[in-house]
Amino acid sequence: MRFAHTMVRVTDIDASLDFWCTKFGLIEVRRKDYPAGRFTLIFLAAPKDKASAQATQAPELELTFNWDGEAEPLQTGRSWGHLAYRVDDIYASCQRLKDAGVVINRPPRDGYMAFVKSPDNISIELIQDGEPLPPQEPWASMENNGSW
Repeated sequence: MRFAHTMVRVTDIDASLDFWCTKFGLIEVRRKDYPAGRFTLIFLAAPKDKASAQATQAPELELTFNWDGEAEPLQTGRSWGHLAYRVDDIYASCQRLKDAGVVINRPPRDGYMAFVKSPDNISIELIQDGEPLPPQEPWASMENNGSW
């Protein structure tokens, strides 16, 4: 058995791709429209997973966009946790996201973990690859912002 992907629904393809690709740094590896079902699937991969994702061998994030919209607003709940991505430098990653207008919901005070949310309210954990970095300002004294 091998994990394939996680699917999340999105309400705006352009806003979602701006967040997931432009701001967050994932790469679109393939896209398929299904006119009969009136939906689009977009598969994204982390840069270090791109080659294996193109061969459908690495875990991916699948964005599902229903052309006719959703019958009710998308909501998260306690049964859904979060997505998690390892990053080379937690502070640089958070600064890049913050500079792009993304709210850092749980700053990396410990040099190891932070949380942000997508435009569709999907909680995303950033994890420092390897050992935690030494605590660093302004992150060390930054308060949480909203829920994560």
